[in-house]
Amino acid sequence: MALAERINAFVNLGGFLSQFSTENPEPNFSINLNDPFFDGMKHQLKLAQENNGWFTQENLRFAIGNWAEALQEEKLVRWTEPYNFDEISQQKIAIIMAGNIPLVGFHDFLSVLISGHEVIVKQSSNDKHLLPYLAKYLEYAEPSFKGKITFTEEKLEDFDAVIATGSNNTARYFEYYFKDKPNIIRKNRNSVAILTGKETEEQLIALSDDIFTYFGLGCRSVSKLFVPKDYNFEAFFKAMYGKSDIMNSAKYANNYDYNKAVYLMSLFDILENGFVMIKEDPQYASPIATVFYEYYENLDALQEKLIADAENIQCIVADINMENQITFGQTQHPELHEYADGVDTLTFLTNLDRN
Repeated sequence: MALAERINAFVNLGGFLSQFSTENPEPNFSINLNDPFFDGMKHQLKLAQENNGWFTQENLRFAIGNWAEALQEEKLVRWTEPYNFDEISQQKIAIIMAGNIPLVGFHDFLSVLISGHEVIVKQSSNDKHLLPYLAKYLEYAEPSFKGKITFTEEKLEDFDAVIATGSNNTARYFEYYFKDKPNIIRKNRNSVAILTGKETEEQLIALSDDIFTYFGLGCRSVSKLFVPKDYNFEAFFKAMYGKSDIMNSAKYANNYDYNKAVYLMSLFDILENGFVMIKEDPQYASPIATVFYEYYENLDALQEKLIADAENIQCIVADINMENQITFGQTQHPELHEYADGVDTLTFLTNLDRN
């Protein structure tokens, strides 16, 4: 199967997904294979929400909309153009997926198949409905994919390389268990924002998307702010107000109430507005409904600190001309070439014969 055929199959999938990024999906039967798959996809979305209370319909639509936007021919061609897939010997790549946000492992799944390998997927129990259904669509859109996609709940066996995502604790297990295989092992990471006090209202409102999308559960979700001494949080809280309906989620509201009670009983100083708390803390990973903050003396020293702590950080949101900074509001809209942890998955997959 040629690269162009693989790209075309994912372009078809992107068109199919585009129907489900709105609140009331309407079938477009000009889309390839829509008749046999449309109603089934609606059912899978319903199952995904029932299986995981964090997977609200809004978050499912957001994730699907992002992938519908990414799976366009021009973007897929531009992404794959720098790589040479012609001399790849097909191998079996195992993927162990996280389940913190909908379709969180799709980029790895796409990377393995687009590069011409077979894939063995071990899903999280928190996100087990959507991907197998999309894989079935791909097999019908491009029959050459049949036999190259396997899902398993058993112990992984008969594979040549592995991409595994988990917590810092599970990563240590992965590193030991897969030490004899070429691997990419991903650990916990969080995203941060650098504020100077000169941000516009529009930038701070955009930051609320970086903080609250997926309830803050993604590695690209901003969980910590770096602010200058004597920073006034009034404008920050005002900009966050548009996300106040997040408290309509019982799971989020319960976490907010619980964490607030813990902070108050522990006599921690917090600032809060009824749906999010901010707390001064040196750590990067904050609990749900909480954003940590830390003061900085000068931007040069802060950038040195962030470079030293790079293994803990996924994205840096800022407007200070910092290398690799991300624009406010864009953390949850990564391009195909923006690899998790900065590890180029396609380079890994094209160089397996050399590992």
